[in-house]
Amino acid sequence: YRIAHGHTLTFNNVFNAFSRENTSLLYDTETTEPIGKETRKNIAGLSYRLMPSEKWNVSVFGKYYSLYVAGPVATDENSSDFVRRSRSLDSWGFGAAGTYFILPGLQAKLSYEKAFRLPTIEEMFGDEDLESGSVMLRPEQSHNVNVNLSYQKTLGRHSFYAEAGFIYRDTKDYIQRSIGELSGNREGAFYENYGKVKTTGYNFSLRYNFGRWLSIGGNFTQMDVKDNERIMVGSTSVENPVYGSRMPNVPYQFADSDVNFYWHGLGGDDNMLTLTYDNQYLHSFCYYSEGVQASNLSDYMVPTQFSHNLTLTYSLDNGRYNFSVECRNFTDENLYDNFSLQKAGRAFYAKVRVNLGK
Repeated sequence: YRIAHGHTLTFNNVFNAFSRENTSLLYDTETTEPIGKETRKNIAGLSYRLMPSEKWNVSVFGKYYSLYVAGPVATDENSSDFVRRSRSLDSWGFGAAGTYFILPGLQAKLSYEKAFRLPTIEEMFGDEDLESGSVMLRPEQSHNVNVNLSYQKTLGRHSFYAEAGFIYRDTKDYIQRSIGELSGNREGAFYENYGKVKTTGYNFSLRYNFGRWLSIGGNFTQMDVKDNERIMVGSTSVENPVYGSRMPNVPYQFADSDVNFYWHGLGGDDNMLTLTYDNQYLHSFCYYSEGVQASNLSDYMVPTQFSHNLTLTYSLDNGRYNFSVECRNFTDENLYDNFSLQKAGRAFYAKVRVNLGK
């Protein structure tokens, strides 16, 4: 709602509901799990924006978080018996953000937010197989600060864009995915609130365009997510031996780049052929706590990864018909997830998309 020139109010509300009931077909008669799972999330936000000129603006906002979750909770260590538990919680968040053009094309941005991250469906309920959820998970709370500087310039057919940013996040009740033993000598994942975690990092982005024919760009990010709990979780006096170490299973240095060639008018005035090459780089990181495994850290590292992809897209009639083929990881590099489990290798995809809106 525009109150007056340069004054704007914005209200936003997001509601999400989820329920799950399991039925087993392994026996002669169907058996249904006696305790279902359900959750309801609602996030409402109200913001005020002051924009007296194109040179600068500032916004302040508040958010209301509401969560209801219900499901089974084990009553013993062997998870042989369950009871239904439900819980509700609500929290308030707030923040402010502003931008200012220091020079034409040179813009500075600053923001702060006290934020809450509500647990996801996977974190609360798992996948009913190798991942165990927890309906008792608490939302992550964090104080976030972002500082950003960007510059854009156009010279004839050449355009340039550069951006640098810094992030600081102080998190409480950090939700961590860990590995534990299951029955039958199996291992599975589970989610838990760890404690305090501090995140500091920076990123750079560059982009160059030559007319409508060429676009080259890339991003680099360094993001250190470190244990900020001085005392071991569950203790009142024992010092945390991994205080200040990077959190396990979290990459901290990664980058990507892409090159795009555009051929306008191929086979018709409204047609375009696009050839894209892109890549992803991921620096090696540890999948156990660095502090605990410091003596033989190399045995617990996810290797450095560098993959390459090619995509060819042909668009007709101003994008009404689109045909694309893609080869991901065309050099067939060894790629791994955050727990050092190897991913599939080279893969091919084809896609046809038709826009029926015209």
